[in-house]
Amino acid sequence: MAKRKDTAKDVEKVDNEGDDSSSDNEEIVNVDFDFFDFKPDIDFQAIKNLLRQTFDSDSTMFDLSALADLILSQSSLGSTIKCDGPESDPFAYLTVVNANVHRDHPALRQIIDYIISKSKKNEGTNLKLKELLADDAKTNTAILFSERLINMPTEVVPPMYNMLLDEMKKAVDNGEKYDFDYYIIVSKSFTEIESKIDEEDDRPKKKKKKAAQTSKEIFYFHAEDELFTKNAEQSMVYQFSNEAQEADSKRAFQDYGIAPQGQLMVIAKDKFASTVSEMLQMFAIPGQ
Repeated sequence: MAKRKDTAKDVEKVDNEGDDSSSDNEEIVNVDFDFFDFKPDIDFQAIKNLLRQTFDSDSTMFDLSALADLILSQSSLGSTIKCDGPESDPFAYLTVVNANVHRDHPALRQIIDYIISKSKKNEGTNLKLKELLADDAKTNTAILFSERLINMPTEVVPPMYNMLLDEMKKAVDNGEKYDFDYYIIVSKSFTEIESKIDEEDDRPKKKKKKAAQTSKEIFYFHAEDELFTKNAEQSMVYQFSNEAQEADSKRAFQDYGIAPQGQLMVIAKDKFASTVSEMLQMFAIPGQ
């Protein structure tokens, strides 16, 4: 399994013990991120875990093992990011699955039925998904899966998308069906919610913070999802069917808990390519 591209990224690591506003607790750690093709015998468990992360509390509704196998069967399409060589576990991955070709695959069928069901409250998105994912669809549609560990720097993502575009072009040149008209991006975002801990805390500082929190602003686990949302033909959030993990356990040194939610984006071919170009400029790797 050959390494295709590598880069080094200086990652700022903050020690959150004590006062996290102090610069005395910051250190620079140099990490080499290497990009690899999928390696089924090594990557299976990590890809399955990252899929579980994407679907959060609803992950038990899917056959993630079969979905991971489907993703890994496309070994020359998509990328993983590793730090300790090709035999190590990936920290991130990106790939697309052809919905037209694999719509009858049981694991992908679960995903298709799920996102159509979740889009029922958004008529525009629901109609578009039904059109793109119908048995007699006239368009070629990809379902895009991407996930990474939460502390991965955003700068490592644009090269993955750029390589994906190159790989799809080569596959099309070889007669494979990767010339997509639309991409359906399955992801996750979150909103901030009042902490139950703070509700029981009578300190004036906490009361002031609580009073200021009135909006339902959407925040993105993946910075690039904000760009895709901006350029998408359809975009929506949805609530998970199963009860999510207690929000206070996800505070991560913030004043508010977070409420994860599903994020769906439908983006046309030309907008997808232009968003990747925008991503490459916005999240450029320093010195490259």
